[in-house]
Amino acid sequence: MNRFIAFVRKEFKHLLRDYRTVLIIFGIPIAQLLLFGHVITTEIKDAEVGILDLSRDEVSTKLTQKLLGSGYFKVSEDIHNVNQIENLFRKGKIRELIVLEENFGNKLRREGKAQIQIITDASDPNTAGILSNYTQSIVARFFSEEMAPGLKPLIQVDQRMFYNEELRSANMFVPGTIALILMLISALMTSISIAREKELGTMEILLVSPLRPLQIIMGKVVPYLVLSVIMAVVIIGVGFFIFHVPIRGSLILLFGLLTLFILLALALGILISTVAKTQQVAMLISLVGLMLPTMLLSGFIFPIENMPKALQYLSIAMPPRWFLAALKDIMLKGVGLAYVWDEILILTGMLIGFTLISVRKFQIRLES
Repeated sequence: MNRFIAFVRKEFKHLLRDYRTVLIIFGIPIAQLLLFGHVITTEIKDAEVGILDLSRDEVSTKLTQKLLGSGYFKVSEDIHNVNQIENLFRKGKIRELIVLEENFGNKLRREGKAQIQIITDASDPNTAGILSNYTQSIVARFFSEEMAPGLKPLIQVDQRMFYNEELRSANMFVPGTIALILMLISALMTSISIAREKELGTMEILLVSPLRPLQIIMGKVVPYLVLSVIMAVVIIGVGFFIFHVPIRGSLILLFGLLTLFILLALALGILISTVAKTQQVAMLISLVGLMLPTMLLSGFIFPIENMPKALQYLSIAMPPRWFLAALKDIMLKGVGLAYVWDEILILTGMLIGFTLISVRKFQIRLES
């Protein structure tokens, strides 16, 4: 028994000396708890909305102040006429528009009824439903508290959903799944590729070949690029024919975006492979380092604006965030290049950056 206790004591000491094991046991669970605790929430704060007050009387002004004072909404754009609405929704400037009809206060007092129109961007149906419920709840509470006692006004709410009138969840999860699959599979394939060369000892052949580092990297990327593009076509086809997710935008622009993102994921996989020494390490980094950020920090499941500022800033460095935003705009909103050029520019910059870093690190390995 004493020998067993001594053995257990030795194992404890050996375990505590290994800071990597201690970090995995304690650090990763705490980090995941903090990350999930801040990200996973159904509460929405400071959602960007527009308010078109066609009346601008005392009652409509008070109602506007009540909406903005709730903490759920903030006005991001000044709206003066209905001609601005579609353009703002297409650009993603607002998530919801609240329209108060003309003579709002007078109609409420004289006729006992008034009309409010709520228009939401339903490309994210969960957020759209929550924002609409928030708005109707605040409006109902406002009139029960602010109007004269005994007056029971009839508030007619005309609700419209842009880009997803049926609030189909497939229109949200299919684009997000496309981003997740392309990022994981493309990066995973290429990260294992060079790691396999090292593990099998065939890297020596590359070392003595006349090929330059960029040529070696491109030679590794091209076959996977072709396979990934075919995979993307299959995924888009499944989403369109089976889940009936619309493709309202240009097919050329859509597949150009898909190709750009695949190249970015492949470049990221090459970068991982230059760091990892074995296939298992490359696979672990690809799965753990890419899957969680893609799911949590891309806007796939949880709105980015709900997250703490630190996570919002961190999400800026996540390629799936920009890809998913452009993909949903093209597929669901039918926008053109003029509306998604900034996301494409950011993804292009990331692609160039990852490629240059990969070539540089690969050059160092060839020289060492």
